[in-house]
Formats: sequence, structure tokens, C-alpha cells
Amino acid sequence: MVLIDTHCHLDAAEFDADRENVIQDALNNNIQMMVVPAVHRSNFDAVTNLAQSHACCAHALGIHPMYVAKSDSADLEFLAQEVAKQMQSDYPPVAIGEIGLDFFIADYDKALQEHYFVEQLKIAKQYDLPVILHVRRSIDDILKHLRQHKVRGGIAHAFNGSRQQADAFIDLGFKLGFGGALTYPRALKIRELISTLPLESVVLETDAPDIPPEWLKNDKRNSPNQLSNISQIIASLRHINHSQVTEITTNNALEILPNLAKLFTRPQVMH
Repeated sequence: MVLIDTHCHLDAAEFDADRENVIQDALNNNIQMMVVPAVHRSNFDAVTNLAQSHACCAHALGIHPMYVAKSDSADLEFLAQEVAKQMQSDYPPVAIGEIGLDFFIADYDKALQEHYFVEQLKIAKQYDLPVILHVRRSIDDILKHLRQHKVRGGIAHAFNGSRQQADAFIDLGFKLGFGGALTYPRALKIRELISTLPLESVVLETDAPDIPPEWLKNDKRNSPNQLSNISQIIASLRHINHSQVTEITTNNALEILPNLAKLFTRPQVMH
């Protein structure tokens, strides 16, 4: 059984003390690939280096909506230049991300967030890359922009919307990312979604070190090695074999992220 964590921030400071052990522990738990999205120009190098130095890691480049206030137009230009350069390398980004909108944070600037989101959608379209979306409290606005600026699909990370919104993403060619939030028995809406959505529309993620599963809720850090237990919860909720969840969600990740599929076939990745 091979699993893909489509969203984990392995470059985060929380992993500085034992990053190599965290990566090895993930591999020992059948997580054969981990996608590490950038959040700001300042960590483009870190996520790129992880992909270049570890066959089990892939990266995405983008400016997160929570970081747009710390960014300027030069950062968007740098992103476009870096994507252009890396697309010609042996380690191209698998997506533009993590990008999107966040209307949960205090004192957010909607117009500024939307500007960065749209400009990054244009970069994704220019290079025919999927996008990894941050959609907290902003799904309808995200969908509006996706209809206006059509990209080749991607992943709605940490999806927590309605079934109607889920279907809208699926119609636009997107997969929906699910992780630790669904492990909480009180998360009835997410559990209903994960139980009834077409499994072909689902990818797995941890968002490590954030969004710990229920059994880690008192700990300070989530890790990619939790993905197998999360997928087992999905199998239980759907009353199917765990192997079905792992096989289908892995295929979904490789389908929606074509550059990841290319990296997945490298000889160094054992699967």
C-alpha cells in the first residue's frame, strides 16, 4: 500500500530538530511521496531543496493568502521567473501553491488577497500547472475566480465546504483534500462528505505540522506518518477495504498532479 501526502509543510520550523527522522518515519509508514507547498518567497528555496535532496518529496511554489500583506509585486515577478526556470529542470514544481483566499483571519484585505490569487492563477495557466488551494471561509469567492481564470485543476486543500461546493470543485476538474479534521467524531459535516463523495475526487493530506488528528490533539505537532491512520478512518466510514482507499487516493494524486507522477516513477522511489 502506497500513500501520498498531498500537503505537508516539511520545511516548517517545527521539524528543524528531526526533519530527517520525520521523513524516514513517513517512508516506514508507506507514505512514499510528500508534497511540500511554499507559502512565501522566503521559503521557495527551502521547499525546492527538499524536493531536490529527497526522492520522496515534491514541491509547489506560491504565495499563501496569509502572507500577501508581507509580499509585493516583485515577489509575484520572482515567482513567475522561478517557475519558468524550474520547469526546465529535473525537479519542476508539481503545482502553484499554496494559494487562495482566507476570510477567517482578522483584518484581512480581501482586495489584496484576490489580486495575488488571480495573478497566481495566471501563472498556473501560463505554465499549465495545477493549483493547491487554501479555501478557508472563502469557497464561493474561490470558485468565482476559478470560473473566470480557468486552470488545469488542482486540489482544494483542507476542504470543509458543502456538498454543492464540493461538486462545483469537481466539475472544474479539482480533487478535494482531506486530513486530520475528519478523524474527530464531532466533525459530522466532513465525515458525511468523506462517506458519500466519489472516492475518485479525494486526495489525502496531513497539513503537518498543523491539523493534528484526534489522537494527537494534545500534542504540539502533526506529522506525515499519521496519513495511514487517517486513511483507515476513511475506509471505516465508507465501509470499504483500506487498500481501496490507498490505491484510489494515490492514483487521484498522481492524476491531478502530472509532474508528481513523473517524479513518482524515478528509480529512487520504491513502490
